[in-house]
Amino acid sequence: MRKRKLNSKSLVDSKRIVIKIGSSLIVGGAAGRVRSQWLNSLSRDIAHLKRIGKEVVLVSSGAIALGKDFLNLSQKRLRLDEKQAAAAIGQSRLVNAYQHALKKFKINIAQVLLTLEDTEKRRRYLNARETIETLIKLSVIPLINENDTVATEEIRFGDNDRLAARVAQMVGADTLVMLSDVEGLYTSDPNKDKTARKIDKVYQITPEIKKMAKSAYSKLGSGGMVTKLEAARIALSAGCRMVILFGKNLSPLSNIIRSKDNAGSWFFPSSDPISSHKKWIAGAINISGKVVIDDGAKKALEKGTSLLSVGVLGVRGNFNRGDIVNIISKNGKKLGRGICAFSSQDLNLIKGYKSHDIERILGYRGREEVIHRDYLTLRD
Repeated sequence: MRKRKLNSKSLVDSKRIVIKIGSSLIVGGAAGRVRSQWLNSLSRDIAHLKRIGKEVVLVSSGAIALGKDFLNLSQKRLRLDEKQAAAAIGQSRLVNAYQHALKKFKINIAQVLLTLEDTEKRRRYLNARETIETLIKLSVIPLINENDTVATEEIRFGDNDRLAARVAQMVGADTLVMLSDVEGLYTSDPNKDKTARKIDKVYQITPEIKKMAKSAYSKLGSGGMVTKLEAARIALSAGCRMVILFGKNLSPLSNIIRSKDNAGSWFFPSSDPISSHKKWIAGAINISGKVVIDDGAKKALEKGTSLLSVGVLGVRGNFNRGDIVNIISKNGKKLGRGICAFSSQDLNLIKGYKSHDIERILGYRGREEVIHRDYLTLRD
């Protein structure tokens, strides 16, 4: 079923909502404790959304911040093992805080810990999606966080902004709400520039928009405005709108439940939602390599055809069959991405050759297409 296009700046017309809560919202003060009054007010907002028929998924940071306090780790930058230990301690404290706040409204939650590979590997992605869907059907709110106790620096999200966007994509959410310690996207840093103005609506993430993102800051969390724009790209590719909303105040969702004022910066998808496979490809964070193509192949892709070996000029990086790769023009411009049917080693052997030559060169009959059109997305 096609998702309807939502253009309003409220949650009234959203059926399924993913809410991301940053560390600096739920953890406050020098002691690094849960902001209980604030969490209670957020829970009241969530209860209201549930009463009016909305489905809610939470993605919450804060485990490492809470664990640091318990372990008396005062330094700002932690080693990986210290982060993992802090996360192990803090995650149970985080879940307990949410349980305590939401049980007053007779709302049950379930902890779901994900790693980057749970969203990048298709089978694990589908399994995680099924689990979350089942919880929603059972009227349980999934409380999602990155599994920092097992994630490494090389294989992790590193921030929950992109995780939240991947979750929104995974569950087919209508709206992704980014509760943050900033009021939205500004033309420049409002703390340094008095003429800075908030951008209320964004329909396309242009180079100018990306430049604006570099001015933002966050004192406690790891996700800045740059990662929020990356999250917006992922969400918008799935037809999900996104809002960056100041969340420090009590009842942070109240202003957008019924669009009472000009709150936040809203990002609206400019195109129709794409297929499930293409959503997953478009939202991928780990890209294994690059395939350079000629002008003829570029024109063919723009007409909606598959990528054939004859149009491949070069291969960069090492990747296996089934990995996601970027598609690059001969002048270095990124054109899109897709699932490659050949390893980098085999693709290097067959590049420039026609499809009927593949079996002779490789010694086995592979696919005719290097990247099939059903597993390929082009940039807007």
